[in-house]
Parts: sequence; C-alpha cells; structure tokens
Amino acid sequence: MRKNSIKNTRINAEVQKELSEIIRSEIKDPRVNGAMTSVVSVEVTPDLKYCKAYISVLADEERANAVLAGLKSAEGYIRRELARRVNLRNTPEITFKLDQSI
Repeated sequence: MRKNSIKNTRINAEVQKELSEIIRSEIKDPRVNGAMTSVVSVEVTPDLKYCKAYISVLADEERANAVLAGLKSAEGYIRRELARRVNLRNTPEITFKLDQSI
C-alpha cells in the first residue's frame, strides 16, 4: 500500500474523526478539557503500526504543553477506544504532536 493511496487516505480520515470525538467527549483529564483542542490531521503508516496525530490547542504555549502531557498520559485509553470504534487489523500506536501552523 502506497503512502497516499485511497485506502490510506480513508483510514486517516476515519482515525482523525474518531480521535477528535474521543478527545472531545471521553477524556476526563482537566488538562485536556480546559482548552479548545482539535485534531488537525492524522498520518497512519501504511502498515497500520504507528500514527502521528497533529493537535491544535487554542491557548498559550504553557497550556498547550499541559494538554499534550494530558493526552500522552491518556494514550493507552485513547488507543483502546480507537480499537473499539475503528475496525483495523492493527490498532496504531499514537504519537501526539503539537501543530503550530495556525
């Protein structure tokens, strides 16, 4: 499977949709809930082992780092919820990165 194949694009979109839903409604960590957080884009590797999720936080840099730390601590729960919601052969290991493009 090539990197930009139609299948990989669909998987990226589905994972992005579910990740944003999980972060918005399921995570109870006050570090994550206090700021406006959105999933800008997701890159899943073709072998479905790893996933980079680019997160945008509408707050100052200190608050954004706290949100990233909260997401990193909830990574196992997010991965389990993603496995339950999206039917993939492998559930990717998620790495959260702060998106400063805005």
